[in-house]
Amino acid sequence: MSSSELQSFFRERYAEIDEYLQLLEEIDHATQSGAPRLVATGSEITASQQKILYSSVYLQLYNLVEATISRCIDAVADAAVSEPWKIADLNSNLRNEWIRSTARTHADQAADKRLTAVAAMCEQVIAQLPLSKFSIEKGGGGNWDDESIYEISKRIGCQLKISASVRRAVKQKFRDNLGALQLVKARRNALAHGSVSFTECADGVVAADLRRLADAVQKYLGEVITCFTSHIELFEFLLPDRKSLKAP
Repeated sequence: MSSSELQSFFRERYAEIDEYLQLLEEIDHATQSGAPRLVATGSEITASQQKILYSSVYLQLYNLVEATISRCIDAVADAAVSEPWKIADLNSNLRNEWIRSTARTHADQAADKRLTAVAAMCEQVIAQLPLSKFSIEKGGGGNWDDESIYEISKRIGCQLKISASVRRAVKQKFRDNLGALQLVKARRNALAHGSVSFTECADGVVAADLRRLADAVQKYLGEVITCFTSHIELFEFLLPDRKSLKAP
C-alpha cells in the first residue's frame, strides 16, 4: 500500500465513523424533546437501544486503529521490496524484521521446518538476491493503543513525532482513568470477551463524549500515518549511505 493509498484508506474509514456519530448526535438532540421516534412506524428509540448504538463506536474505533496500524506496517515492508534492494541495504531494525519473517524465528515449528526456513534465508544472503515480499510480525491483536503503537514503530525504526497538542489529547483521561486509545482498547475487549453488555458499556455516555473520543483517536492516527509516510518517502528503512543510491 502506497503512502497516498494509506491516506485515502484512512479518510474513507474515518468518514464511516463520522457519519455514524452524526446519527448518534441527531438522536441525542432529539431526546431533548422526549424519546426519539422512528417516523415510519412511530416507534420509540429506547434508552437501552441508544446505549447499544453508542457502544458500537468503541468497536468501530478499535477496528480503525488496528486496520490503520496494520496497513502502516505493511507499507514499510512493501516499500522495502518496491525496488531491488538487498538485505545489506536495510537498516538494522528492518533487517531484523526480515530475518524474523524469513527464518520464522518467532514461530513455534518443527526442527526440519525451521532448518528449511533458515537455509532459504542463508541462500538469499549468500547469493545477494533482491528482497522478496515479506511480512512484519505485528502481534498486538486486541491490544493496540498508543503505547503498543509506539513500541512497534520503534521496533521497525519508524520514529513517531506526535505534536504536543495531539499527545495531550490522546493521553487525557476520558473514563476509568484511561486515555483515548486505552479506553477504546479496553471497551472493545470487554465487549468482544463478553465481560460487559452493550448497554453496560455505554452507561453514562452521551454522543458528545464519543465525538470527543473519536476526534482524539482520529488526530493521533493521522499523525502516525504522516510519520510512516515520511519514513517511507525518505527511505529511512535503508542504511544512511544507501538512501542516495538508486536501486540497480
